[in-house]
Formats: sequence, C-alpha cells, structure tokens
Amino acid sequence: MENIQPSRWTLDTLLTATEGPEFERLLAELEQQVAQAEASRDRLSPQIGDDDFLSLLRLLEQIQRIERRLSMYAELCFAENTQSQAAMSLLGRMEQLSADVRNRLLFFALWWKTLDDEPAARLLAISGDYRYHLESLRRFKPHTLSEAEEKIINLKNVNGVNALVALYQTITNRFSYRLTVDGQEKEVTRAELTSYYYDPRPEQRAAAYRALLGTYETYSTVLGQIYAHRVRDWASENVTVRHFPSPIAMRNLENDIPDPVVETLLGVVRDNMPIFQRYFRWKAHRLGMERLRRYDLYAPLRATERRYSFAEAVQFILETFARFSPTLAGHARRIFDDRHLDAEIRPGKESGAFCASVLPALTPWVLVNYAGQMDSMLTLAHELGHAVHALMAGEHSVFTFHSALPMAETASIFSEILLTDRLLCEENDPQVRSDLLAKVLDDAYATIARQAHFVIFEQEAHPRVVAGALTDDLCALYLDDLHRQFGNAIEISEDFRWEWLAIPHLYHTPFYCYAYAFGHLLVLSLYRQYRDEGASFVPRYLQILATGGAASPTQITRQAGFDIASPDFWQGGFDVLGGMLEELETL
Repeated sequence: MENIQPSRWTLDTLLTATEGPEFERLLAELEQQVAQAEASRDRLSPQIGDDDFLSLLRLLEQIQRIERRLSMYAELCFAENTQSQAAMSLLGRMEQLSADVRNRLLFFALWWKTLDDEPAARLLAISGDYRYHLESLRRFKPHTLSEAEEKIINLKNVNGVNALVALYQTITNRFSYRLTVDGQEKEVTRAELTSYYYDPRPEQRAAAYRALLGTYETYSTVLGQIYAHRVRDWASENVTVRHFPSPIAMRNLENDIPDPVVETLLGVVRDNMPIFQRYFRWKAHRLGMERLRRYDLYAPLRATERRYSFAEAVQFILETFARFSPTLAGHARRIFDDRHLDAEIRPGKESGAFCASVLPALTPWVLVNYAGQMDSMLTLAHELGHAVHALMAGEHSVFTFHSALPMAETASIFSEILLTDRLLCEENDPQVRSDLLAKVLDDAYATIARQAHFVIFEQEAHPRVVAGALTDDLCALYLDDLHRQFGNAIEISEDFRWEWLAIPHLYHTPFYCYAYAFGHLLVLSLYRQYRDEGASFVPRYLQILATGGAASPTQITRQAGFDIASPDFWQGGFDVLGGMLEELETL
C-alpha cells in the first residue's frame, strides 16, 4: 500500500445505479416481502407457534436488509456530494420509502410490545440472536402509541424534522471560508479550515476560528430557527406525547443506559474539569503565554508538526493494528481492498468523518477528509476502528450487529489509543514525548469534556427553547457553559457564543455526544487492563467487539469487570489522565 492515495469510494457493492434492472428488482423484491409480512398479521397471537414466529423474524430481517441497501446507498451518495440535486432527490425518495415500509410493518412491533409477559418469555427463549433486539423493543412499551399515531409520526418525520436536518446539512456543507494564509486570501472547506486550528501561529489559529464563527453568525437566524424547531419537535413527540420524563431520557432508553448512570457520568466529568484546567495552564506556560485563548486550545507545542502522507498513515495504522491483533488488521485492510474509503478533500463533500456499517459482514464505508496532520491519521484510525467493530460483529443479525451508541465508540477510541501508545513507546526524546502526552490530553478534552458539555448544554437548552428562548439566549447559555468548563484557565472571546450552531450532532442526534465520553473513559480502563495483562487481554477485548449489539452495555461492561453505575469506574479513567499530566509536568 506504499503508493496509496486519498480517493473516492465505490458504492457498487450496494447498488450500481438508481435506474435499471437491479434497482427495480430490489424495489419489487422489497414490495413482495413487505406484502408477505403484512399477510402474516392475522397469525399474531399469544399462541403463535415457534416456527411461525421465527419465520416471520427472518422475513423481517430480509426486508431490513433490502431497505438498508437502498437507504444507505442514498445517504452515501448525498455524503459524497451534498450539493447534488440528484443525490438530494434520491435521499428524499428513499426516506419516504423507508417511512412507508416502517408504517406497513409497524403492526409487529406494536403487537410484540403489548404481548403479555408469559407468552413473550416463551418466544424470547427460542429467539436466539434476535433476543436482545426483541427485549429492546419491549423497553419502549410504556412510550408506545397506537398504530395510527405511530404511522402519523413516521410520515410527519420524513417531510418535517428529517427534512429540517437535511436542510441544515445542505446549508452548512455549502459553506466555504475565506482565510488569509501567508499574505494570500484562500477559499477553503471546513476540513481545510479546521487544520489551521493546529497552526503554530497564534494569529492564524484566531483567523481560522473567526472565519468559522463569523460564517455561522451570518447564518445564525436561519440555523437557530432550524434548531428551535428541531428541539420543539423532540419535546412534542418524546416528552408531551410519549411521556418520557425528560428530553434526554429517550436517548438513554435507546442506548439502554439507565438515566442515573448518565447523570453519574456527566457529574464525574464536571468534577474533573480541574484536570483539564491545570493542563491548559501548563500548556500556556509551555507556549510562553500568560493564558491560553480559546483560539489556542489545540495549539501545537512546536512550530513544525510532523506530517504523514496518506500512504504513511495507512501503513502505520495497519502495522499498529497487526501488533495488537492480526484479526483487527485484516478487517481494517478490507476497507482499502474493497475501495470503501473516501478520503479526499473536495467542495460539497460532507465535512468531518464517519463509518457507515450497512449490513453484517458487508465491508463498511468510511468517509474522512485527510489533511496530513497527526489528527488526520488518528481520525482515520478512529473510523477504521468503527469498521473493524462492525466486521467483528458480522455473525449477528441485521438487528443485533450494531452496538448501542455508548459501546459503539469502544473500538474507535481504542484504535486511537493504540496508535498514540505506539508513538509514545517509540520516542525517547523528552521533547517529543512531551508533545505526544500533550496530544493525548488535548484529545481527551475533545472527546470527554467537550462532548459531555455539549450534552450538558442540551439539557439546559431544550427546556428553554420550549419555553420560548431565542437564538441569542442560547448563545449566552453556551458561552456561560464555556466559562464553567475552563474557569480562569482559558480566555473566552465573545465570538464563541456562535460555536454551538456549528455542531452537527446537536441537530442530527440530540444527546448523542455523551457516547464519546462514555467510550473514551471505558477505553482508558480497558487499555489499563491491556497494559497490565498483555496478550491475555486480547481475546476478551475481541469478544466485546464480537458481541456487537446483541447485549446491553451494562451486561457487556459487567463481563469485562466494570460497574458503570459506580462513580469510581468513571473516575478511574480520569486517574489515568491525571497520571499522564503528572508525567508531562515533570518532563
């Protein structure tokens, strides 16, 4: 892979075209199987036979396979060019198709949720790999509406909140940013702009952030309105209609994480912010500054940062994976062999990075915007970790191979730590080692504290929006939260009041972001076990990945020896970070 270059992916293994016999055959097959499932409705009763029940589950899984092929093809086409009218049209068409399929099959989930415990227990006992999926459906029993109401919500979402979120993507992915670099004005993408947050020149870092925040300020009226409607829709459906006790409770139930566990996690993060404040004071001293500005948060400690060609990054990642487990490296290599990676930077492409795991055992698709810094290499490792996780769980059903959100970050963050630890082990130069430890702490802030505080912001913002808060009110709320995070360790300029508008997860998936903090702190504990136990740890870790979404996060972590309800568990991850900070302060 020495000559490998960033390139676009191919989607041929999903679908070769949206016109022609293959597309029409899939649509016809989907219609035939949905009609077959609908015909089974009259057989649903507490007395349904085991064979009939399992046969229906297998049919529903096959329907899900076809529907996911079609819908994910549309989503990936849109991600590779968010400005394509054809891609937008296809995405809307497939979202409507998916909603129609969900509505026609809604009867099964509603019947299953309302089934009495005794016949449900009998059917669960013979359901095999479908069991956790079926248990998860029954968790939502208290919040489930009538069939007619559920159908209306599904249809409403397609042209309502889903369309609003797509509109946010369309607007923000069209943004380009004017930035003066070395005396020349350039027009750059979001991914290119982000790379300047790590520039050694303070004025360049500030200019990059101002370009971002100024653009979002310009569009704050429309983006703020989109957010307000998104939040009100969330409250109307989940709090008012479904009777969840709080806006975040729906996400917690979906993640199968008890509300008190999430509050414990967020509370421990709040309590440990002094670790990051102490680190940022150290960093200011190292940079010769009295105090960091928010613009300087990710400032490099040295004027020149090592850059990695794409080929170097790929080789380093695969070698690192192979040292830990050849199985992991083999799975990661499939992404390149099957041409399922889109790594080039281009206008219109979705910013950021993601991994799309479509079907069990099907090689996932990975999107990154590779810019050459260490961050880009770690991001690539992160997304390949997601892909490896999905492939490890490839023996499960469509319903159970995807992990719950908090567990879904396990392999991705573990992959990043594997790379970082290798870099630390191979460096004896105190200066370089100091740089690497600082990088670990920068990343820990970004994936633990920053992400947890997004959720803390959401917990305060959602009820305020419902009560009539304006965009300016939310900006003030966000700025207050930044001051609480950083104390007097960081100078926060007023323009950061607009930053929340630039966080896609707040729009796409409310309350998602604590999954990053959950995953990072979990992985710090797992990695500490690996350092203590060596090779004997690897099979246990691989089993965690192979479980996929076939068990609850509580069960999976308990098998690994952790109690996520205990504050001590979460504190253990911060203790690891505290030890790194102590070493950093002595170098």
